[in-house]
Amino acid sequence: MSAASGARARPDTLELVTGMLVMGVLIALVVLAMAGRHHKGGDGYPLRAVFSQIDGLDVGADVRLAGITVGHVTSETVDPKDFRARVIFTVRKDVSLPDDSAAIVTSDSLLGGKYIALSPGGSDAMLKPGAVMVQTQGSISLEQLLSKFIFSVTDNLPKSKGTAPKAGDAGP
Repeated sequence: MSAASGARARPDTLELVTGMLVMGVLIALVVLAMAGRHHKGGDGYPLRAVFSQIDGLDVGADVRLAGITVGHVTSETVDPKDFRARVIFTVRKDVSLPDDSAAIVTSDSLLGGKYIALSPGGSDAMLKPGAVMVQTQGSISLEQLLSKFIFSVTDNLPKSKGTAPKAGDAGP
C-alpha cells in the first residue's frame, strides 16, 4: 500500500506545482494589463476641450492623430454652469497642432471603447500648453442612431387603418 500512496503523491505534487505556475502567470498578465492602462499625465503637454457629450470616453483613453496614439485623456469633469463635459488630455511634446484643430470623440468599433481623434487645422498659429480646443464634436450614441432609424422606417410604413391599397386598385 505504501508503494501505491508514494506513486500517487508524485502526480499530486506535479499538479500542484503546475497549477501554481499557471496562477502565477495569470496574475502577472493581469498586473501587466492593469499597468499598461494607466498612463502618466506628464508625458506631453495638456490641452482642454469642451464637448456636449462624451458617452463612453474614460480617463486613460487614447488621443489619436492620423490613427496613431499621441496622448491620453487625463481628466473629465462636468461644468455646473452649462452642463457640458470638460476634458483635459495630453499630446506628445513633438506634436504641434494648429490652433484651429478639432477634437472628435470617436468609437474604436461598434463594441469598442471611445477615444479622441484629432483633426489638424490649417492655421499657422499653434496651440500652446493648456489651450482650449474650440472645434469639438461629441460622441454619437449608437442607441440614438438606431432609434432614429427605427422611427424613420416605422413612420414611412403605411398606416393599417384605411391607407392599405385595395385588391382591385391600381397604384401610382
